[in-house]
Amino acid sequence: MEAGRKYLAEFLGTAVLVFFACGVATLMFGFGFDGGSVAAGIVATALAFGLVLMGLIYTIGSISGCHVNPAVTIGALVARRISPVEAVGYWVAQFAGGIGGALVLWAVFSGSPAYSRTKTGLGADGWGSLSMTHVNGGTAFLIEVIMTAIFIFVILAATSHFNHAAVAGLVIGLTLAFIHLFGIALTGTSVNPARSLGPALIVGGTALKQVWLFIVAPLVGGILGAGVFLGLHGTNAVAPENLPVDL
Repeated sequence: MEAGRKYLAEFLGTAVLVFFACGVATLMFGFGFDGGSVAAGIVATALAFGLVLMGLIYTIGSISGCHVNPAVTIGALVARRISPVEAVGYWVAQFAGGIGGALVLWAVFSGSPAYSRTKTGLGADGWGSLSMTHVNGGTAFLIEVIMTAIFIFVILAATSHFNHAAVAGLVIGLTLAFIHLFGIALTGTSVNPARSLGPALIVGGTALKQVWLFIVAPLVGGILGAGVFLGLHGTNAVAPENLPVDL
């Protein structure tokens, strides 16, 4: 029963993150509500991802740790904060939640005559023609690994015993926001395979062909970030209850 509550929290949390944050991204860059200012769209989208995650941490953090991201879960696994069996359950719940959130978001936007699945999109990530700066695949992979590694490192550090758990949500949410401020113009910013897969499945086309990178690179980054954390802080730097976020 306890495991079921955790998996349900991860499913719902990931769905909420995709629905609202990818929803803002679609409104800004798909519908053009950025008012013609790319900078305004980037700031709005970055804040959306950061604020939604912050709210989720303070609502489901005490239940599942609020990973809502397979890269966070693999980082927790490397840091020995979660068992392999539980990690698999988290991954299933997160990918299902990402797809579910994207489906609901698509249903909502489909009620508008101005929406086109192929033209307006759904906040999918990409490189080349799908990147604002047209970065190539190799650069996109490197960027996603670096951004995810930094994100996972911050999460593990912010939730370790030597830091105050009450501010962890604020620190983690702001970190995700500033990572998006940097990455949106490059890859759209994934750092979360579940966030990328849901929209890509619905949009299809090039976004779906490229989604493998936004699954593999964040997982590599998650392992790297956890490895750096363990190298600097050691295995004794654990979070209470063995969860990445416990508020």
